Amino acid sequence: MQLRDLIRDVELVEKVQFPTIEISGISYDSRKVKAEHIFVAIEGIKTDGNHYVEQAMSFGARAVLSENPKPKDFQWPWIQVRRSRQALAQTAANFHAHPTQELRLVGITGTNGKTSIAYLLESILKATGARVGLISTIECRGPDWAAPSEHTTPESLDVQALLHRFCQSQCRDVVMEVSSHALAMDRVYACRFSVAIFSNLTPEHLDYHHSMDSYFEAKRRLFVDTGCGPPKIAIVNLDDSRGKILAKTSPGRPLTFSKNQSADFQVIEYRSGWDGIQVRFKLPCEELEVNTGLLGSFNLSNLLAAVAAGSCLGVAKDALKHGIESCGPIPGRFEEINCGQAFHLIVDYAHTPDALQTVLRTARELLPRRVLVLFGCGGERDRSKRPLMASIAEQWSDWVMLTSDNPRSEDPLAIIEEVQAGFQSNRYTNEPDRSQAIRRILLQAAAGDVVILAGKGHEIQQELAGQVRPFDDRHVARTILREMGYGD
Repeated sequence: MQLRDLIRDVELVEKVQFPTIEISGISYDSRKVKAEHIFVAIEGIKTDGNHYVEQAMSFGARAVLSENPKPKDFQWPWIQVRRSRQALAQTAANFHAHPTQELRLVGITGTNGKTSIAYLLESILKATGARVGLISTIECRGPDWAAPSEHTTPESLDVQALLHRFCQSQCRDVVMEVSSHALAMDRVYACRFSVAIFSNLTPEHLDYHHSMDSYFEAKRRLFVDTGCGPPKIAIVNLDDSRGKILAKTSPGRPLTFSKNQSADFQVIEYRSGWDGIQVRFKLPCEELEVNTGLLGSFNLSNLLAAVAAGSCLGVAKDALKHGIESCGPIPGRFEEINCGQAFHLIVDYAHTPDALQTVLRTARELLPRRVLVLFGCGGERDRSKRPLMASIAEQWSDWVMLTSDNPRSEDPLAIIEEVQAGFQSNRYTNEPDRSQAIRRILLQAAAGDVVILAGKGHEIQQELAGQVRPFDDRHVARTILREMGYGD
């Protein structure tokens, strides 16, 4: 692609005459530059791409996009842009021929529920016979491939490459989780969304956003403009206070959903137990009854959001029902581990105060003998939530095993010390080694109890002292249960 075509619609500091140069690709990581690439120098959180321009050129880059002015004696084309992240997103969209013009792209944002909504909606759309792409916290997958995800929402260059791949796979629809980081960092800039969904907003990522207002404004960008105007359809949760604000301020009239108040999509009645959820929904023009094996009444909001999106995309009632009922357990989301033991064992990704409270309250609703919970807090993340997590665990459970999550470069014992400051009683114990902590809590469980392993969910690694090692709560728990004499 010619350089002038690649940077079409990129906001430049000043107009320049571009030489006739053929560009074969785009890189924002100097280590991945190949011959005839354009290198986009981005100032990141930990490092600045402008420090690696020389390395990028030595690997064969032909031009540079940067917010910085051209250095003296630089021999190659240097294009100064207003916003390097938006420039990366726009050039990536140009390079891949704007795949969202061919796809129906659904973006899901909010603190909790994004993954569950994404999996449910993917299943609903597949029930129509459509070929569907998925970009989620757990994995990215198309009709005939899948790959683990490194981030909830990839960098913009990788997003556009995925969308282009979905087009090549003849997908009609793509369901994407959109994180607040992705919105703040313009990772979905130059994406045209057909549908945007807002699940909820609770305290999270405040180490990055610094305030709930800033956090909300990042989420709100999905509903206002990502470089291609607002989405055609906005779907908003009225049970969330920020959702009510979004419903009033979004362009056009959004469609709403609610578990307990009047909305476009709402719950009429339901029953929730260890066999799943039976629920009757009110849709704008009809009712819908479904039976799902998903556990926990908190999933009612996720089901409503998925049904609303599917309905807005023209999915018929029968396919809505089949899609929901055929959706299997969602990895690490109130996922039950059953090896024949006399107690219930749940693995969940809950790693925020609100999510932990929701999981523990849900466990209480299922009327167990006792609720036992294991959790830890991640290193290099919002420290203010650590004592709050302890307070919630103490309030909603009968006994707490405090352990490590992903300490990263922090001292696990120092993290535990900050967490335990939130306890008011001695109904807890500490075990920094997560494997041993899981063993101890399973050995303590008795018939009729519910054991919750919270925090890591679907994750299959643990980062400790800067080293990443394989670790899966589900695998560790199954191994220990077998040692205890239980079988699958």
